[in-house]
Amino acid sequence: MQIRQADQHMPTLLRGIAKKAKEDPKHRFGNLYSLLNEANLRCCISQLNRKAAPGVDGVDWQVFEENLEENVGVIARDLKEKRYKAKLVRRSYIPKSGGKPRPLGIPVLGDKLVQTAVVSILSAIYEQDFLSCSHGYRRGKGPQRAALELSQRLHRGKFRWIFDADIKGFFDNIDHDWLMKMLEQRIDDQSFLGLIRKWLKAGILEKDIGVILPVSGTPQGGVVSAVLANIYLHYVLDLWFEKVVKPRCDGDAFLMRFADDYVCCFQYHRDLQKLVRVMGKRLGKFKLELSQEKTRVIEFTRFETENSKTFIFLGFEFRWGLSRKGKPLMKMRTAKTKLHLALAAITKWIKLERLVSDTVDIMEKLRAKLLGHFNYYGVSGNMDMLSSFYNLARRIVFKWLNRRSQRKSYNWRGFAELLEQFKIPRPRIIGYWS
Repeated sequence: MQIRQADQHMPTLLRGIAKKAKEDPKHRFGNLYSLLNEANLRCCISQLNRKAAPGVDGVDWQVFEENLEENVGVIARDLKEKRYKAKLVRRSYIPKSGGKPRPLGIPVLGDKLVQTAVVSILSAIYEQDFLSCSHGYRRGKGPQRAALELSQRLHRGKFRWIFDADIKGFFDNIDHDWLMKMLEQRIDDQSFLGLIRKWLKAGILEKDIGVILPVSGTPQGGVVSAVLANIYLHYVLDLWFEKVVKPRCDGDAFLMRFADDYVCCFQYHRDLQKLVRVMGKRLGKFKLELSQEKTRVIEFTRFETENSKTFIFLGFEFRWGLSRKGKPLMKMRTAKTKLHLALAAITKWIKLERLVSDTVDIMEKLRAKLLGHFNYYGVSGNMDMLSSFYNLARRIVFKWLNRRSQRKSYNWRGFAELLEQFKIPRPRIIGYWS
């Protein structure tokens, strides 16, 4: 498909691409690189996170914005004249459950802008191809929706066996050659593909080590990484499960995936065994490996509600219980590890915040933190865990606010009035089955 720009704006172009991709699943798009012009780059500026950490050049949004028109113009000219070069990616780390920190890649702002435009184009194409089982980093989907859908399907289905899996170091082990072959299934534009390869090969600046030249993987946290990861697993896992695994099953089977976390559900144990025998070989073909510590097989049946086994997916613990009428009921609640991590984060935050902020700022930030927790974990049947989090978080904040000076600042009555004054939210249920 040759795309004629004719002064069209980015949204119009993307709608045309999406329409063509949906109408013809085998169509290969050409001339995409030409869409990365100054006008279309400007359309993507609003999508940049203005509070994001700067890359290796130290340029944050405030500095970039001072000469915004000039900066965008230079990037557009470099792209047009094929002089664009991907800058080094700064590596940062964030805490992760289990003690091992999660590495993140932070590109410079100029690269983020170009990547944002490329992501818009890739999403317009691949959103027409992605299967409903894929929920990671897609518009209109999300982890809570994936968890609720999984709960609903388990409750209503005949499934009895769970393959709970995680791919070891997924973002670090994406094979570049395989990824490019996958992209070529839909893209017939070597300049556009070459741009993506530049980002895959961009050096990573590691503190205290220096520059690392990657031979595989895509830095998790980069603008383009999420859609590339989804494309990779779309071919490696989703299509394979739908076209190869399910037709060979004697009973019902389905896959639910969010990024590299996924579960496979089966009606019959023999179908599960078939998957277990071939899953390692399938992933190995694409240079991936199962995480043995995080992968397990469990029997998960409505007929074992009293001593129901559990599994964790997207921060929720899934188990079978009984309804008020005594019937089997699929239940979701906050995983205990996630509850402990959330409380540890509250403690770390308030210990520092009480020293640098006034009460108004503290209460406003506390409200936002509690709302974020309730909006995610506020699913039907999880009120007990929400209440536990609320009560413990409240005690933690009360304790550390009273340590701002030798004299006690609040008693419980005064603290309750403070929470009421700033409309600190109480536990509430947000998500229900549709």
